Amino acid sequence: MNETKIRCRRCEKDAAPIAKAPFKSDLGERILAQVCAACWQDWLKQQTQLINHYGLDPRDKRAREFLYEQIEQVLFAGGPGEDIDTTKQGTVEW
Repeated sequence: MNETKIRCRRCEKDAAPIAKAPFKSDLGERILAQVCAACWQDWLKQQTQLINHYGLDPRDKRAREFLYEQIEQVLFAGGPGEDIDTTKQGTVEW
């Protein structure tokens, strides 16, 4: 069993990394090197909420750019990311 740990940029703990880079890009490599598996799972939940809230199509370039910006803010800049106001469900336009 591999006991590799990284110092997570988001939670600032020594923790297990994700298994592989989520994207074939510099961003994917940064996530692999600097984000622990638990924080990545938290992000995936938040990403799903954003996709559902805004009706995003991840195949759309603008939607991907928005999600990449959110990754930067949430995982690397320590920000909360886009606020999801669930009281406006069904009325949000992308």
